[in-house]
Amino acid sequence: MERQAGFDALAALACVLGWMLWSVLIGGLAHRLPQAALRGDNWLTRERPWPESKRSYERVLGIKFWKPLMPDAGDALPGGVRKNSLVGRDAASLQRLVEETRRAELVHLAIWPFWIVTALWLPPVGVLVNLSFATLFNLPCLWLQRYNRLRLQPLLLAMGNRERSVAS
Repeated sequence: MERQAGFDALAALACVLGWMLWSVLIGGLAHRLPQAALRGDNWLTRERPWPESKRSYERVLGIKFWKPLMPDAGDALPGGVRKNSLVGRDAASLQRLVEETRRAELVHLAIWPFWIVTALWLPPVGVLVNLSFATLFNLPCLWLQRYNRLRLQPLLLAMGNRERSVAS
């Protein structure tokens, strides 16, 4: 029994350290992505085949209520940027914020699958706990990034249209 408790503690420690190291690794790799790679959507960040709208995130998920409670680790690495510090109302600031939402979405999509690795040392119930943890901690972050893009992209489009009409 004592030996089993030691294994359980070691398995739990492996999970905690694994999640931490994987998150730092993924964050570090994403931090190195050039801004040019984030200017447009890719197959992971593009519009989904099901209807997504700002309104659905607000009504179905109640995102306006829990959004202020979410942490922002954008500046966890040197040179990183907190998304709430990019609040300029000019097109360049808003475009940068859209790019940072893509970076954050990619990070959370890449962090999530670590639960699969825990199958190497955990019994099925432990893997299920890690799957639940991964989903509970990453899905709200993904929703938040997509919601923010849904809010920002129409503003950028309107700003671009306004600039074109002024120039002509």
